[in-house]
Amino acid sequence: MPITPEQAAEIDAQRAQPQPTLRATAPGIEAHLYTALPVLDHGFVRVIDYMGDDSAIVQAARVSYGAGTKHVSNDEGLIRYLMRHWHSTPFEMCEIKLHVKLPIFVARQWIRHRTANVNEYSARYSIMDREFYIPAPEQLAAQSSVNNQGRGAVLEGAEAARVLEILKTDAGRSYDHYEEMLDQDGKQGLARELARMNLPTNIYTQWYWKTDLHNLFHFLRLRADPHAQYEIRVYAEEIAKVVADWVPAAYAAFADYRMGGASVSATGLDCLRRMLKGEAVTQETSGMSKGEWREFLAMIEG
Repeated sequence: MPITPEQAAEIDAQRAQPQPTLRATAPGIEAHLYTALPVLDHGFVRVIDYMGDDSAIVQAARVSYGAGTKHVSNDEGLIRYLMRHWHSTPFEMCEIKLHVKLPIFVARQWIRHRTANVNEYSARYSIMDREFYIPAPEQLAAQSSVNNQGRGAVLEGAEAARVLEILKTDAGRSYDHYEEMLDQDGKQGLARELARMNLPTNIYTQWYWKTDLHNLFHFLRLRADPHAQYEIRVYAEEIAKVVADWVPAAYAAFADYRMGGASVSATGLDCLRRMLKGEAVTQETSGMSKGEWREFLAMIEG
């Protein structure tokens, strides 16, 4: 289960005691506060705190740019202008703090986004729970033959069963040995900071992760992308739903210009102009490599 009965009781208690405030609040994210959104088999994402909303972005932009934004007729239009022209600091005025429970191998991929503040559960001081990520059968896939970082066909039948059994057996055995090394019943027991090194990377860890909206959008652009690894993508997709409720105007602009849009090189733009004039442009006449041309065609053909 994603959260324990004790955690559920704590969440209920927190939500039952709203506090008066003079600061700006966003009703969409207020509804998410403290609630655990399940991810994978034992993981979750929950909002612990936030600062700012769409109006904070607009307020910061008008302080920064002054007369330069007077031609923008409304707040939503200004936010779209800022997103379209790659302004960053107005979006940094909004921040969010998340409590995330996730497998360690996902955390190690996630931590590459170095523009956040992180405080992780410490296995030096505490004992890890016996919870492991075991993929659903439809997520068991062979190595892709064309992408060194991706998955190929889904494993089936006896092969899928064999792999699942290995994952479950290895995780359970490692944790059994972890407990055995920690055991102090009549023995010294190994220090927690040493015993933890035997644990597999599919065991769950937890952390508080705080970041601003500009850097969160960068995270979502990469990790909520269909090409991202499934196990981190499902976390990003849950966070994206929260962000859409928190800052709807900013998220709509992000979805349009970043998630749904595309960047075109000067060479690609030249090819598009030639195509619009009726020229039959080929890879050989495009000035692009085969890889660039393949990606260019995929972009314009959808």
